Parts: sequence; C-alpha cells; structure tokens
Amino acid sequence: MEPELKRILEKQHYRVIGEHSGVKLCHWLKEKLVRGRPCYKEVFYGIRSHRCLQMSPALNQCTQNCLFCWRFQAFTESALKQVDDPEFILDESIKAQRELISGFKGDPRVSREMWEEAYNPNQIAISLSGEPTIYPRLGEFIELAHKRGMTTFLVSNGTLPKVIENLDPLPTQLYVTVAAPNPEIYERLLVPMIPNGWERLNETLELLPSLDTRTVIRHTLVKDWNMQGHEEEYAKLIEKADPDFIEAKGYVFVGYSRERMTMANMPSHTEIRDFGRKIGALLGKELVGEYEPSRVVLVADKGKKTKIGEE
Repeated sequence: MEPELKRILEKQHYRVIGEHSGVKLCHWLKEKLVRGRPCYKEVFYGIRSHRCLQMSPALNQCTQNCLFCWRFQAFTESALKQVDDPEFILDESIKAQRELISGFKGDPRVSREMWEEAYNPNQIAISLSGEPTIYPRLGEFIELAHKRGMTTFLVSNGTLPKVIENLDPLPTQLYVTVAAPNPEIYERLLVPMIPNGWERLNETLELLPSLDTRTVIRHTLVKDWNMQGHEEEYAKLIEKADPDFIEAKGYVFVGYSRERMTMANMPSHTEIRDFGRKIGALLGKELVGEYEPSRVVLVADKGKKTKIGEE
C-alpha cells in the first residue's frame, strides 16, 4: 500500500493490515458498548453488534467508483499487487479490533461483561471498503473464521461472478448490492472500472439460487437517482436472484460521498418503507422488519425466520 494512502486511512481511524487489508470500528459497535443500541443486523439477523469485526481484505481495490460511496477513492486499484496470507489477515484483524476497543474498558458506561465479549469477536462483516472478492484467498479466510466459531457476512458488488461461483466455503450470509435498476443508471451511478459490469452483476444474480447459503439482495437507495419509479425493474432483478432476504437501505450523506451528493439525496425512512412495501407487493413478499435509526427495511416471504439458527 502506498504510504500516502496509508497515512490518509490511519487518519480516518482505520487500522491497516499488511499490504491490502484493514479494520475500522463500526459506529454501531460503539453504540452497543456505550448505549446498548444494536445495529439493524442484530435486530434482523441476531448477530451481536458489539462482537462484530468490520474489515476488508481489499481495502483500496474495487471494480466500481460508486458516487454514493463514503470512502476515499483517489487511489483505487482494481487488482492486488501482492497477496497476504489469510491467517495473518485474520489474526491481525482481531488484534487490531482489540486495540481499537481498548479505550472503552475504562468507560463507566460500558459494562465489563460486554467489553470482554467485544474483545473476542465472533462475527466478521467483510464489507468495510473495496470489493472483497478481489482477494484471491477469500475462501481460505472464511474457512479459518468458521473454524474459530465465527459467522461471516460477505458484501459484494457482484461484478466477479466466477469468484462467487467458486467460493469455498461460502460465507454464513452473502450480500449482493443491486444499486441500479437498469444499465443506464448503473453506468452513471456506480461508475464501473471494468468492462461489462452490468452483465457481470446479472450473471451473479442468476447464480445466487444455486448457492447453499443465506443470500441477501441489498438496495442502496439514493433519492433522485435510483429509487422512485424503478420498483418493477428491481423486482425483475430480484426474481432472477431468488434471495432469502431483500434489504432496502437509504444512502447516508457522509464521508467522501459529500463531494458528489447532497443532503437532498438521502431518502427518509418513510420513503424507504414505501419502497420496500412496493417491492414486496410485486414479489408476493412482505415487510418483515425495519430499523428506523439506519433507515433500512427487510423484505422476505411471510413467516420467514430471519435470525441465524432459527431456520
């Protein structure tokens, strides 16, 4: 990693690991420790927010330059120049998480029991930054995490379908972000860095029904860009993927996205809820969960068990 990029990331409270990985404390981990407020993933899926490690094995490598992305993009690469060992990345990620939460130990608002649980994370959100499927040893990393009794949530933009098809083992839960309803909006909003990005995404969607794991389609909704009036187009894409769950989540005006978006691009929770209900009606599904602090709703089959271990 270039020294200037590393300096910028560390200034933003990332812990850079090796040549291409990193950890950063999630806002909701801090909220859970200090105020007992969980993230929507705990509400929907039952993972423990304070025990979740947010990381990426491809911190500065991506196949898209999404306008709504909050991360620093000036140094973005589409491939890894060298590849770190997955066990090194996992060990150092846990070490970094422990160092980052050390200051909470003496906070009178944080219970000792919860802090000790946070010191031993049991869930990994492989979603911090970049496109994690660029890391060629991702399956080995996931396998190591599972052997240690950790669950894994992998978030992908779906532009590397062959990687997902050959991923072994699969994560506990696989997210594919569908943030455009058609190829025109995809090109303008997601700004692909590789050819045939839209076609690759659709190949991934067609692949999802064959995968033996929990699958989620994630819609990042940006007002005046990709939501109003596009529900039928999204429904057709979702039908192709046949996911267990659909998340509709509002864009947040934070980080470097503020250079490209405005506050007006943030949809309200009411607008997100309306979108979720329309999608549900088109697909014969319903709203099974919502979390207003994150402006996110969950759509699934009626009666669908959402929490891990309840299936």
